[in-house]
Amino acid sequence: MERIVEICCGGYEDALNAYQGGATRIELNSALHLGGLTPSLGSLILTKQNTNLEVICMIRPRGSGFCYSEREFEVMKYDAKLLMDNGSDGLAFGFLDKQGNIDKDKTKQMIDIIKQYHGTAVFHRAFDCVSNPYESIETLIDLGIDRVLTSGLENKAMEGIELIKDLQAKYGEQIEILAGSGINATNARTIMDETEIYQVHSSCKDWLNDPTTSMNHVSYAYALSPHENDYDVVSKQLVEELIKSI
Repeated sequence: MERIVEICCGGYEDALNAYQGGATRIELNSALHLGGLTPSLGSLILTKQNTNLEVICMIRPRGSGFCYSEREFEVMKYDAKLLMDNGSDGLAFGFLDKQGNIDKDKTKQMIDIIKQYHGTAVFHRAFDCVSNPYESIETLIDLGIDRVLTSGLENKAMEGIELIKDLQAKYGEQIEILAGSGINATNARTIMDETEIYQVHSSCKDWLNDPTTSMNHVSYAYALSPHENDYDVVSKQLVEELIKSI
């Protein structure tokens, strides 16, 4: 199986950097500092017009967890249709109940929207907050999810490598396992070799300065020192290095 690097992008500029670095698939978001929120239509349209990337768009209306109100769900379904109408190749999303179980009804409704467009349904790292990973992945398989993004229920994929390996061994022929969180050129090959997965997800993050982040007595910083006046971007060089490493 050909090995795949998926780059996590925060907008159109990130998508171009990923494309120029040799990526063939991205997850398109906004607000990566919140874990990734739904991207703008402009970012999607420009990416599809100017690259041949496979684009999986995030569907996530806010930060924090994955137990959404009915009003939030209505927005998510509306966004899903708009993104698929404008060329998204699939959607990444996650729905949990308050006990950390897969919300079957919301998940099925989102899958149905995606499959109307013959797109790819991806359950994102909400999976890493489930109460039981084995029951949860079996539920996702039964519902028709194509791919699950996971760090093995740990903060970083290297820390969750044993669970990723076990999920791949037990379920890899029924659902695609995509490992993400903390993956870079120094560890991607190790993770792939040890787990036998063939795809990884990485932000390939670098920083750019915006001197207007903190002015006078006002600050819009979201990063810690020494990046308090910076914003995160995808690095073309880091993408190239990651792809070369595998």
